[in-house]
Amino acid sequence: MGKILFIAAHRPDRSPSQRYRFEQYMPYFRERGWVCDLSYVISEADDQFFYQSGNMLKKLSVVLKSLKERWKHVKSAIDYDIVFIHREAFMLGSTFFEKQFKKSKAKIVFDFDDAIWFMDVSEGNKNFKFLKDPNKVESIIALSDMVFAGNNYLKRFAKKSNFNVVVIPTTIDTDLHQRRHKYVAPERICIGWSGSKTTIKHFEYAISILKIIKKKYGDKVYFKVMGDPHYSNNELEIKGIQWTSATEVDVLASFDIGIMPLPDDEWAQGKCGLKGLSYMALEIPTIMSPVGVNSDIIQDGVNGYLAVAEEEWVNKISQLVESAELRMKLGKNARETVIEKYSVESQKDRYLNYFEQLINY
Repeated sequence: MGKILFIAAHRPDRSPSQRYRFEQYMPYFRERGWVCDLSYVISEADDQFFYQSGNMLKKLSVVLKSLKERWKHVKSAIDYDIVFIHREAFMLGSTFFEKQFKKSKAKIVFDFDDAIWFMDVSEGNKNFKFLKDPNKVESIIALSDMVFAGNNYLKRFAKKSNFNVVVIPTTIDTDLHQRRHKYVAPERICIGWSGSKTTIKHFEYAISILKIIKKKYGDKVYFKVMGDPHYSNNELEIKGIQWTSATEVDVLASFDIGIMPLPDDEWAQGKCGLKGLSYMALEIPTIMSPVGVNSDIIQDGVNGYLAVAEEEWVNKISQLVESAELRMKLGKNARETVIEKYSVESQKDRYLNYFEQLINY
């Protein structure tokens, strides 16, 4: 038992990455006697403009406020056994705050779940990309006492700078993510995608495929996109749905088929399969691009499908559209996979074991 200070950008229940990487574990850690505090710098008010275009002066004020807040957190680090840094301590290229945390008696855990060294900057802040530093991630890894990587691709990258790297997969709370009602095959089949404003570009890889499906099945199919409320596609009759933690499960549960298309590039290699896992936990038959960890998660034809070429995507979606029995079979197997390997229950004690190793070393 000990005290952990979690360092992240956003307030609780705001960022899917934070929620799935550590926030959903905090109640369990506390039950086991650990003190857990979250230190963040971007408030709900800041969120209204920080990731939108423009608002230069307001964004500068957020940066200055964040500098002041982080310095307070540095001074309080002496009271903790572990400082758990999710992705970075500060939004600019400097590692100043990570180095200050290192000076405390606390052990440093660095956690990351994307190939963040490629600096995939939000559209609203692309003009500030020059303030980022591609070498920052390696520097943080090097000064950490332990690194939690979301998959083996990220582990291999981290191992170049730190020998103490372990894979902790991004996980789903399967008590929360479960069907509330038995699946009943509908007359119209919903094909859905879940993501964010920064990953909507990945959904676009499926547009030509979905157009073929729409032409083939007409009103028998329809499409949902959750995560970017500003997204729309008139031809496919899509209007984006806002993501909220309160409505996430209900929206996902309305999908009959879940898709996760990805480009086969280095950024996508670092992804941890969260979209697919969230579908799978709800027994939604899932089709993924076989990129990175997706090929570990999915056994093609057993607990979901993997698809590369457009023709393969169309064929496998068609099979699922036409067979409720197949949808239920793959969905059931998918949930079992998540429970066994990618659930909070399957990983929560691993976290604590690593924390205990660190403070008792």
